[in-house]
Amino acid sequence: MRKTIQTLKGVVFVAGKGKECANSECEYFGQHYLACGVLKYSLPKSTYGLDILAFIGWQHEHEHQQLVEIQRQLNQRGIEINERNVGKLYRQFLALLGGTIIHTQEKLTATALEHGGLIWAIDALQPEGHGTLLYVLYEVLSGIPVSAVQLQQAQVQGLIEWLQPYKELPYKILATLSDGESAIITAMNSSWPDAAHQRCQAHFLSNLSESVLPLDTKLRQQLKADLDGLPKVPDYSERLQDQSQQQQPQSSPLFQQSPICHETHS
Repeated sequence: MRKTIQTLKGVVFVAGKGKECANSECEYFGQHYLACGVLKYSLPKSTYGLDILAFIGWQHEHEHQQLVEIQRQLNQRGIEINERNVGKLYRQFLALLGGTIIHTQEKLTATALEHGGLIWAIDALQPEGHGTLLYVLYEVLSGIPVSAVQLQQAQVQGLIEWLQPYKELPYKILATLSDGESAIITAMNSSWPDAAHQRCQAHFLSNLSESVLPLDTKLRQQLKADLDGLPKVPDYSERLQDQSQQQQPQSSPLFQQSPICHETHS
C-alpha cells in the first residue's frame, strides 16, 4: 500500500506492505492483513492525516465552527479539501471517539467490580493563555479520565447537564471528590445525592500552605540571622586533623643520655 497523505505539517508519502496468511491449516488462511504502521498516520483508504481529523473535531466541538469555516481554515493552511470531505472526516472523528468511550466503559466496569463502585472527581483547569475553564471528570480508583468540558465560568446548570450521561451509568457511586468551588459541589451533589462528598486533600493542603508559607519564610530568615552570629563549625577534614594531632604520641630520641658513673678508688 502506497499513498500520499496531507497533514497539518505538510505532505508525506507512506508505504506499507500487507501480508496474507499462507498457512493452509490456519482458520485465517488467505486473509489479508494491512500494514498497521501506516495506520499511525491515517485511516485506511484515507489520504488525510489523523491530525487533520483531530483538528476538525476540535474546531467543530469546542470552537463551534461550521464545516465550511473549518474548510477555509484548512485551505489557508495549504490543505486541499472541500466541505463535503470535511463532513466525512468529522464523522470518522466521531467514530474514533465512540471507540474510546466503549473502552473506557469496560475499564469502569472492571473497577466497579473490584471495589464495589466508583468515585467520581472533577478538577477545574485553566489552559495557559485561555480565558475559559476546562472541567475534567475522572474516576479516582482507576485514574481514568472520562470526559471534559469547556465553560466560560462555573455554572451549576451547565455542569449538571454535562454530568447527566454519567449519572445514568449503571454503577454504584461510593463518593464524589472536588475542590472547594461551590458550583462543582452543588452539581455533584445534585447528580449523585446519595454519595458522600469530600474536598480534595491536595487542594485543601495547598490552600493551607498559602497562609503558612509567609510565616515559614519569616521564621527561616530569623533562624539564619541568629545562626550567622555563631562561630564557624569546623568541617570534617579539620576535625580529622585535630584528632590525629591529639592521638599522636610525642617522639623520643633514639639514644638517651644516661648518667656517667665514675668509679672511685679508695
